[in-house]
Amino acid sequence: MLSSLLRRGGVPLEAVSLGVMGLLVSGSLGVATTRSVSAAPPRDSPAVTTASATGPKFPGTSCPSFPVNNVLNTPITVLPVNRNSAKWLASMDSSTAYLHPDYGPSGDRNNPYGIPFHVVSPRQPLVHVGFEYADQSNTGRYPFSSSTPIEGGRNSSGDRHALMVNPSTCRLYELWDAYYRPNRQSTAGSGAIWSLRSNALRPAGWTSADAAGLPIAPLLVQYAEVKAGTLDHAIRFTADCTQRSYLWPARHEAGQANGDCPPMGARFRLDASFSLSASKCSAMCQTVIRTMKTYGLVLADNGSNWFFQGDASTSWTYAEVDQLKAIPASQFVAVDESCLMVSPNSGEAYQPGTAAYRAHCH
Repeated sequence: MLSSLLRRGGVPLEAVSLGVMGLLVSGSLGVATTRSVSAAPPRDSPAVTTASATGPKFPGTSCPSFPVNNVLNTPITVLPVNRNSAKWLASMDSSTAYLHPDYGPSGDRNNPYGIPFHVVSPRQPLVHVGFEYADQSNTGRYPFSSSTPIEGGRNSSGDRHALMVNPSTCRLYELWDAYYRPNRQSTAGSGAIWSLRSNALRPAGWTSADAAGLPIAPLLVQYAEVKAGTLDHAIRFTADCTQRSYLWPARHEAGQANGDCPPMGARFRLDASFSLSASKCSAMCQTVIRTMKTYGLVLADNGSNWFFQGDASTSWTYAEVDQLKAIPASQFVAVDESCLMVSPNSGEAYQPGTAAYRAHCH
């Protein structure tokens, strides 16, 4: 996936919070430049889609997966196409690439591909974790233990994400490059603590357990959600080349000096006219496609182009993930979601169908 140097290089410590709607923050220069977008609604999304009445619930809990009006839970069906869309797509080889589910069976029943998460006991002891990037990590204690699942397994040399949810407090704890060791010796590259009931973002310029400063678990294709047909939130994905900037609600960049590449936080939508037949795409496959049309993909980390992430569930089958490899990247566009922003330091978004949405997004 990504190295520590690439992921953390170019940290925009001098970046300022987004004080003007629709700005793209440059991490390398610490300046904001106006984004250029098309004025007309796209042809591929003829109708406004409203968010579900209650919003997504975090699987295995009664907690929300952030408030229903969070931008990551907001439909993007009629947002305009960003005028940078074509060059961003070209940088990701979209004319020839197909999407790749970054989860599923691995051949090892006990260690499937994907990013695991753990719903901990409310009585799980909290432990101290030492951070490599302590200045951008939440230093509170974490419900981290020897039994916490680690991405790739306990002997992995990869990203080693550890995601934990307390169902009593509805707090989400996320670690990157996590190593559990007893006696206050546990370490991680970085860590973030989120309230799943809040729209609060991380401070501008801060990373999280991913390079974009976004949460991970609420953006995964989770088996329980797909099985229930209620995958109603954006899905995280990666790109090989990202630029030195980020878009709301992202808070951090880890890119290179190439303005043709997309920034962290860029949101992409699948064309409404795209379809796969029922014989080639099961009900679960259709749920993911519908989500990509309604809520889209959000660029959250550096990695292989068009790899989108899901949970490390042992329930995934080869057929369920392989069917999604037939989605061509050329069927996506980048959208401009800046009109949804209520406040630069909050993930709250104006909701389709409301007067505020009509005032800001039309």
